[in-house]
Amino acid sequence: MENLFLNRAKQLEEEIRWNRRAVHSYAEVGLDLPQTTALVAEKLRSFGLDPQPCGPGIVALVGKPAGTGKTFLLRADMDALPMREVTGLPFAADNSNCHSCGHDCHTAMLLGAAKLLKEREAELDGTVKLMFQPGEEQLAGAKAMVEAGVLEGPKVDAAMAIHLSVGLPDSYTGAVQYVRGTAANSGDMVRITVKGFGTHGSTPQLGVDAISVAAHIVVALEEVIAREVSTTEGSVMIVGKIEGGDTCNTVSGHCVMEASIRATTHERREFLKKRIKEVAEGTAQVYRAEAEVEFVYGMPPLVNDADTCDELAAYCAKVVPEKDVQAVPPSSGTEDFTYVAQYVPSCYLNLGAGSIGEGHQCSMHNPGMVPEESVLPTGAALYAQCALDWLKAHK
Repeated sequence: MENLFLNRAKQLEEEIRWNRRAVHSYAEVGLDLPQTTALVAEKLRSFGLDPQPCGPGIVALVGKPAGTGKTFLLRADMDALPMREVTGLPFAADNSNCHSCGHDCHTAMLLGAAKLLKEREAELDGTVKLMFQPGEEQLAGAKAMVEAGVLEGPKVDAAMAIHLSVGLPDSYTGAVQYVRGTAANSGDMVRITVKGFGTHGSTPQLGVDAISVAAHIVVALEEVIAREVSTTEGSVMIVGKIEGGDTCNTVSGHCVMEASIRATTHERREFLKKRIKEVAEGTAQVYRAEAEVEFVYGMPPLVNDADTCDELAAYCAKVVPEKDVQAVPPSSGTEDFTYVAQYVPSCYLNLGAGSIGEGHQCSMHNPGMVPEESVLPTGAALYAQCALDWLKAHK
């Protein structure tokens, strides 16, 4: 059966691609995205909508007047990553940033959905709230917008987000995948500062080598995951950055390392935070040093509402073949849509935009990642179809 939203989205494909490529070329990071937000606001106004600031992001309403019927929220993140792009695309960013997580596509898809929904506004049995969010990569944008009232005025009753999936074995173009329950791990960034005592390289016995101590801490931390956590849990801890020393012939008295931890439950998250502090401080003490452990930022796991996922999956099957709508196991990634999902029933979906088998060797957060733009109309139609049908079912 043909889908009206998808047919119309394909007619708008050139416009949706243009929007994606414009946002891609801006590649702005963090909470302040002046060019990106200006473009989004301009496009929304051109559709006849009234975009308004909400914290660091933008919201717009389409459908019946606020307060008439229920409200369904659609969210897209807009920010890039601070890495230099190596795709060679003619619209690549030239500012040392890169849209290597697909947020440019998410923004374009939601703009497409905004136009689709505005064109069929009379059919909406309630209100659709469009949430354009910065700062996802910092795990800060959704929280800031929730604190600014994105879930109020009108009160949001359910929510949905789509994220592209690229460069994985099962991320084939057009696949719609969701998790019933915990969809993404918690995420915490930890900074460990090791304080030793510097000395000349010829007299190491007179100092306390902070770099050596840090290396012991790294190995000890790996044992926490390997020996204290079930292999079936999906918890992850990595030390991704170490900085210490000034010259090659000096015992360094100072070293800083940063780690990330991911867990599937609140209980496991708290356990890992407790053990990181104990292991780092204890290991440093054994080697006559000190370790200060700072949890810089963090967020809880993203938990999808199973009933909402099952409901939206049926609506997605109106846009793509039913066989391509799949319930899948959880991901060990993190996603700040959790700050929406912890307050309202929500569904976070992945949309395949190129698998390894389709020749996409670069996955998310690789500066060479290139998604299949052909899925952009599909994403716009999925957003629109789910909003229309959810409001109809809950009027």
